[in-house]
Amino acid sequence: MARGGRDKERDVSERRCIVTGDSGPKAGLIRFVVAPDGRIAPDILEKLPGRGMWVTADRAVLEKARRGNFARSAKQDVTVPEDLVAEVERQMARRVVDLIALARKAGQTVAGFEKVKGWLAGGARVRVLLQASDGSVRGKAKLWTPEGARYFDCLTANELGMAFGRESVIHGAVSAGGLGDRVVEEAAKLKGLREKHGGECAAGKEYVAR
Repeated sequence: MARGGRDKERDVSERRCIVTGDSGPKAGLIRFVVAPDGRIAPDILEKLPGRGMWVTADRAVLEKARRGNFARSAKQDVTVPEDLVAEVERQMARRVVDLIALARKAGQTVAGFEKVKGWLAGGARVRVLLQASDGSVRGKAKLWTPEGARYFDCLTANELGMAFGRESVIHGAVSAGGLGDRVVEEAAKLKGLREKHGGECAAGKEYVAR
């Protein structure tokens, strides 16, 4: 990994979703493999051996994959855990939390309403504006997403708290750079897993550190 958390060689090739049949950058898909015992296992970090099966990072699409697409794609009998979608969500939440924590340790984040507002008003190069899904709607509306930045509200206050080394956090921001880009990429996947009808995010089974 190069400075700033950016991979030296980012794989930008396309992958095909085994459910929708659509091809696109793998940044929008989640990789799965067949474990030695025949179970379908999510490969969030994309490092597990074996032929990868790619599924769009969307809860409804993953539910469809669980009901038969994995066996057809693998061309063998497989065991699909009943809680597969919930486990994918848990691992994705952990991944996003870990990336924000890494950015925090690199001095590339701020947390708290006044500090985030100060960054936004001061013209800091913000890449990601983060607000807790269970935070006050009125309070969150007082902050804005600057041009070129992304907004996510798919983590709870407790999850953001873990990322920022606190009990809970409602407002946070990550500066522009390699780590900010990675947070955007992974948070977009988590958003797809937690997004409700109407575009709002609601955490399912909250990620708990293990």
